[in-house]
Amino acid sequence: MFVVNEYSLPRQLDIVFKELSEELFGLEAGTVFIQIRNNVVGKFGIRHTPLAGRDGHVEGPERGLNEHQIRAFRNMAIESLNYKKSWTHGEINYDFAIRKAAVVVDAQFESNYNMASSMIRYPKPAYKEARSELS
Repeated sequence: MFVVNEYSLPRQLDIVFKELSEELFGLEAGTVFIQIRNNVVGKFGIRHTPLAGRDGHVEGPERGLNEHQIRAFRNMAIESLNYKKSWTHGEINYDFAIRKAAVVVDAQFESNYNMASSMIRYPKPAYKEARSELS
């Protein structure tokens, strides 16, 4: 049986890029988003507008990422995890575009925290202690 949390986050990103590779072949630009909960990838996908309308006709991009560019994109995404700090819940967005035959990637990390979890780690202090900490 396949259990996602048995895989490291880099390995999960590798799987995400394998799932998205066919779609990436047809795109010149967009955003790959990856939602994470407890360091496990949940929902993921691509936001893009690959179709352009003109004079009553809709056309897709002339070409998208090639195999080499997808592999470079995947490697950059996995390497960017080195900048993820202690958070376990959030979202990562990878904006990508083809520029001068190279894929350019910008990563944006969004960490999410839950106040209920924080309240467990920081129990309510006695009233006098709390007042002295605020002073």
